[in-house]
Amino acid sequence: MIIPMQQVVIATRKRGSEAVIAALQDAGVLHLKPITGGPLSTGNLVGADAQSRREDERLLARVESTLAELGSYRPAPAPLPAQAQWAELIEAAAQPVATLARARQELQADLDAEQVYGDAVRILTRLAGGLDRSRRLTVLPFMLQPTDNLAELDAALQTELGDRYALAVEAEDRKGVGLVAVRRSERDAARAALSRARLGELRLPGRFDGMPLSDAAAEMERIARTGTGRQGELTAERERLAQAHAPVLFALRDALKDRVAVHDVRAVSARGKYSLALQGYVPADRLGALERALAPFGTGVSYEVHPVDDHHDDLVPVELKNNSYVKPFQTVMGLMTPPKYGTFDPTWVVALFFPLFFGIIMADIGYGLLFLAFGMWLLGKARRNEGWNLSFFGAYVPPATVRDLGYVTNVMAAWTILWGFLTGEFFGTFLEHLGVFYINPELLNNLWGWTGIRYPEEAEAHKTLFHVFPILFPRLETDYFSNVALVFALLFGILQVLWGWGIRIQQGLKHKDPLHTWEGIALFGGVFGLVMMAFATRAGKDFGAFTNFSDPRILLMYLGFAAFVIGWLRVIKHFPLLPIELLSQGGAVVSYARIFAVGLVSAILAKLCTDLGWSLAENIGFLGIIIGIVLGLVLHFLVLALTLIGHVLQPLRLHMVEFLNPTGFNADSSPRYNPLRRLSPAQGQVK
Repeated sequence: MIIPMQQVVIATRKRGSEAVIAALQDAGVLHLKPITGGPLSTGNLVGADAQSRREDERLLARVESTLAELGSYRPAPAPLPAQAQWAELIEAAAQPVATLARARQELQADLDAEQVYGDAVRILTRLAGGLDRSRRLTVLPFMLQPTDNLAELDAALQTELGDRYALAVEAEDRKGVGLVAVRRSERDAARAALSRARLGELRLPGRFDGMPLSDAAAEMERIARTGTGRQGELTAERERLAQAHAPVLFALRDALKDRVAVHDVRAVSARGKYSLALQGYVPADRLGALERALAPFGTGVSYEVHPVDDHHDDLVPVELKNNSYVKPFQTVMGLMTPPKYGTFDPTWVVALFFPLFFGIIMADIGYGLLFLAFGMWLLGKARRNEGWNLSFFGAYVPPATVRDLGYVTNVMAAWTILWGFLTGEFFGTFLEHLGVFYINPELLNNLWGWTGIRYPEEAEAHKTLFHVFPILFPRLETDYFSNVALVFALLFGILQVLWGWGIRIQQGLKHKDPLHTWEGIALFGGVFGLVMMAFATRAGKDFGAFTNFSDPRILLMYLGFAAFVIGWLRVIKHFPLLPIELLSQGGAVVSYARIFAVGLVSAILAKLCTDLGWSLAENIGFLGIIIGIVLGLVLHFLVLALTLIGHVLQPLRLHMVEFLNPTGFNADSSPRYNPLRRLSPAQGQVK
């Protein structure tokens, strides 16, 4: 649900505006909207205000760069020092941290150079035999690749220098290093010969450039011997500096962010010589907090609150409020921009259907238990207030998000296990081989016979010692059940696509927008007509049904097409190609077949993994059982790893594209509710 907002305009004396803004920060409910134009000054600050902002931003940048070099997460809170000490404390931490950072960078550069060039430099030093220190001669080292032609290099040197050079090479499979020794006066000629042979002089990086080869080799040898230990010393020094300075730096960073926020508020406000006015939005259920924050200023502050005009104001922020089941799925919706204020919040639809679609696709008890274990692991980290450090992706997931992800994963796991019971799958057909799940032809005929399918008489149920759970949704029985499973998946498409256009109609009526209202009526009716036509003609097999007016589906089909024609005629100037869009929406319904198709592929792959292991166990004996279990588990892991992302993205795509496009969700959005908040505690207090 989208929380209703109220628009607020506040006016105060310029002289006391900082205290008013600080009170608004403490309240933490006002989302600011810039004021532009008008007789009062707006935009960038000038004069003393601008100078104060530049100084605060300079200190903030210094603190943030120092914290980045320390690489520490937020430690335990520390008291905020007096403002007069801020600059001194920041420099006291920044200078040693910057010196340490330079030392770590230089050492890392040396380690990288030694790792890449160390072996080559040692070989070149041996080949040079001391000539790299000669005052009359110079050596030009180079690297050799398998495609390089030494004969071509020798010919080029002969052309440029005659016999006035020495060439030494150490190569293995024509890949290695070499050098050319010439008189210093003929160095350029030797470089030209190297270039003609498509070889380049080897230039060492950084401080090694220009060193004699023997010196560079000795220095790289020292780095290889002591570099790792020195790196550990520098890391320990960084940790010591972080423990000493990080608590105060984080406190100063928060305080400086609050001060910069005060400047930002002034910049987006209207400023006169003696007054300041600002405007913004407050959630209707939090107006009391705003009133309490401004009450101490008495007549020094005037403010006005009035309802939001959600038909014309494009900057009304959005905050979502949902029940405890739906709220964690706001993390999933966070992948998208917020909905337009005053429209439809689809979070609860995603919360209902996304894990359901995932469960239908996976539909395996074994996989579901794995997801459940992963979800419980995430919830355990969240309960311990631990984040998830995804260093491979360079990301850090905070504990609150980890908790939401764990909750969503568990819901997905629950649906996967439930559908696994319906399809009779546990790591494919493992429990079916054991007889825990079995095919009951009579039950299947009674359950699905109304669709026209019959369990084939020539087929035999699996012969096992005992039967426990009958399979109720046998999607792996492709010979006779595929059409049922396919139509079952398409029913979700019919529901969601028609639902989406129904929302478009409802939103058009709500906002008194006849264009989108009639567009919604046209496409709702058109898609409904296509669906009725598909059912009445049995997917195009019986077009003679068009004249069977005793069939209510035919009447509904013509009613739907009539709604499409009427709606199209009302909007034909704006949407002349609406019939093409109707065909596209028919394709959107068919897109839901991927629930069936992707799920069937997943089930077949899991079945193959299990059947392979089972056949080994049956044919080889005890050793086959061991090999079959190990091989089956490995194959299941590989299949799951390779297909999991697709199984998550397919249900998301169906919601984000097929369902939400008709609602208009993807066409427009509003900014997220981001109220002015205080980060730092009051003076002398610990947050």
